[in-house]
Amino acid sequence: MSDMGSVQDFRQSVSEGQPIVAFDFDGTLTIRDSFTEFLRWRAGPGGWMLGLVRLAPAVAAYARDRDRGRIKAASVREFLLGVDRATLEADAARFADQIWPRFMRPDAMKTWNEWGERGAHRVIVTASPTSTVAPFARKLGAEALLGTEFVFDADDRITGEFAGPNCRAEEKVRRLKAAYGQDMVLTAAYGDTSGDTEMLAMAQEPGFRVFTQKP
Repeated sequence: MSDMGSVQDFRQSVSEGQPIVAFDFDGTLTIRDSFTEFLRWRAGPGGWMLGLVRLAPAVAAYARDRDRGRIKAASVREFLLGVDRATLEADAARFADQIWPRFMRPDAMKTWNEWGERGAHRVIVTASPTSTVAPFARKLGAEALLGTEFVFDADDRITGEFAGPNCRAEEKVRRLKAAYGQDMVLTAAYGDTSGDTEMLAMAQEPGFRVFTQKP
């Protein structure tokens, strides 16, 4: 069973000549990191603080090695290990509905909608798990979603592992080319961190930190 946020579930075929426009999610379309906010929301104040205490060794390791994928996996094991897919997707949908009005950048939404009106194929390319970003992508009317993928076991429960590399930096480019072809043309791309540098470099119209509005 594929992850509900995978490109296979979202992608519409790209017509010849149709612009492909890529948007980073966290900090670009949103005001801050969505996965951290989701974990905090789901755990509740007490569970969140207890989880942070337990994550102290992983945080210390991150301070040394700066391995974002490793600390993300540690966070998943702490807060989501063993959660079944249906529960996760229901929680993610509720979270998106609740946080949306105070979470999405108005100027980013305007640009997103303008590209839609121009007939562009809009793909969200995010380091966050597709399972938690998928409800936002659906509300946006995204044509595609690429991101970090959870691994589910035979009982459809989260194992704490990821199906591939953390979807940032060069992995964003690799995922785009895997989805659209090695010779794809990226008309425009938007991002806000060093994890978007490689994706922006392949775009005809790169936009770095161009969205600043808050809801």
